[in-house]
Amino acid sequence: MFHDPAHPIDKSRRKGRAAASNEAGRYEKLVSVPVDDGWEVVEDEVPQIRTELRQERARSMISYNRSPDLPFDRSINPYRGCEHGCIYCFARPTHAYLGLSPGLDFETRLVARPNAAEVLASELGKRSYKVAPLAIGTNTDPYQPVDKSCGIMRDCLEVLWEHRHPVAIVTKGTGILRDLDILRKMAKLGLVRVGISVTSLDRDLARRMEPRVPPPEKRLQVIRSLARAGVPVRAMVSPVVPGLTDAEIETILAACASAGASSASWIMLRLPQEVSPLFQGWLAEHYPDRAKRVMTRLREMHGGKDYSSDWHKRMRGEGAYAAMVAQRFRAAVKRLGLDTAQPDLRCDLFRVPVKPGEQLSLFD
Repeated sequence: MFHDPAHPIDKSRRKGRAAASNEAGRYEKLVSVPVDDGWEVVEDEVPQIRTELRQERARSMISYNRSPDLPFDRSINPYRGCEHGCIYCFARPTHAYLGLSPGLDFETRLVARPNAAEVLASELGKRSYKVAPLAIGTNTDPYQPVDKSCGIMRDCLEVLWEHRHPVAIVTKGTGILRDLDILRKMAKLGLVRVGISVTSLDRDLARRMEPRVPPPEKRLQVIRSLARAGVPVRAMVSPVVPGLTDAEIETILAACASAGASSASWIMLRLPQEVSPLFQGWLAEHYPDRAKRVMTRLREMHGGKDYSSDWHKRMRGEGAYAAMVAQRFRAAVKRLGLDTAQPDLRCDLFRVPVKPGEQLSLFD
């Protein structure tokens, strides 16, 4: 059920969640508004919002893009929606395509794709397939909590390893360490690199902003474990929230470098479509004294709007403040030795494994 964002859902029902409302997606024609009908509601009778997981049989897995400002042209998503519940997540609007809300639905009504690995193997095995690095985690986190029981990410990694296919993974989850055995083998052949997002080192701020993400110290431990296993790790200061986390850029980078990260990147806060009212509602609830400053800075970087999707500008913004953040970042990564790009992933090892009973081709 959708709710008007002007009528936030009671806090007791959304413990451990970032969104305060379940605003209808942009394709919905109807919105429900809570109205006091005079009947007393016993508090214990109002259930807390729980995570729901349903399954979807994927018909295809690899999504292609032609965005000129992205370093990859293909990606996969084992899950739709993300229980991590980061209030700033730019992927929230994608839930509207499912007839669900980018608000609480995005972090509580999840979709798993249990046949993801099977479909992925089929697509990689096509004669027409041309190998290039595959990105995972660019939309929703593949190591969100439900993956512990579903195990879809490991299934996909096993397919990629069998095919010797290069992959770039982005995550905030500690679950990636469950797959360290596969990642270690892939790293030895130059087939994998990982980006770990650390938005803030302030435990309380991180908990409010990213309610079901492992705390900052756990993410630093993930960097440390991956680096020790020989997996190239990129520290992602992402997103930088002006007036809230921007003061931490240097300290985050220093902590990640100390943990073993070999490179770094940053992205400014992005508020596309339904994300803007959700984020502003979150600011008003948790940091009302900083809300005006945060939004003023953002609008300065996007021509007076909450967000601009222009290529090459949407990730960083423009103007004096954006330039200052970029300059601080460049100075810090140079000082810390994080200004080296991650190594190119190898595509020359790609192969299509021969299935039992199949005859080897006489011709390539």
